[in-house]
Amino acid sequence: MSELLLLAATGLAREVLLTVRASGQYDVLGILDDDPQLLDVLIDGAPVLGAFEDAAMFPKALFAVCLPLGRDREAVVERLTQSGVEGNRYGTVLDPDIRLPDDCRIGPGSILLRHATVGPQVSLGNHTVVMPSVTLGWALQAGDFTTFSAGSSLGEGVRVGRGVHIGVNAGIGDGLSVGDYSSVGMGAAVVQDVPEYETWVGVPARTSLPGGGLAF
Repeated sequence: MSELLLLAATGLAREVLLTVRASGQYDVLGILDDDPQLLDVLIDGAPVLGAFEDAAMFPKALFAVCLPLGRDREAVVERLTQSGVEGNRYGTVLDPDIRLPDDCRIGPGSILLRHATVGPQVSLGNHTVVMPSVTLGWALQAGDFTTFSAGSSLGEGVRVGRGVHIGVNAGIGDGLSVGDYSSVGMGAAVVQDVPEYETWVGVPARTSLPGGGLAF
């Protein structure tokens, strides 16, 4: 069984611990976090073993970046890349109840939690997070570091860019696109394409905050 280290002592890390313990997919060694006050603290039974920079001390372990925002995950992956951690060192965490069609692609470092529904020909980039009860329609494509919050639903043929954040219970209509580093607010109903680096909220969704500000 492969060893796994979780990066960041967050609520998402707790979700991942539950998932991995249910699936038996990995042997979780512990957690790395940059908060020095957490050193040696137990998080749901998993010890905090050091900071992110200590990843090199575990040459055989895989990693899962457990930060809820894609931009934060991207920053940690870049830090680890500069310290010599390669892309093949990231594990993919799947809830044991998820049924993936054979023609799906799930990028390394991705996390898919309970009750997620993934349609045929879905392609998810590296370090994607799919929270509970998300629905991803047929042939959806998502870039690296995308976050699908709990209860969000995306239709067939949707295109989601890099670093996008889809809010809780948001909906994206068939065939639409959401540009890089944009965010869709909680409960929003998207009925037209979302440009990159914008935040859209409301029903129907409209632009709200410039520069990709998050509206959960």
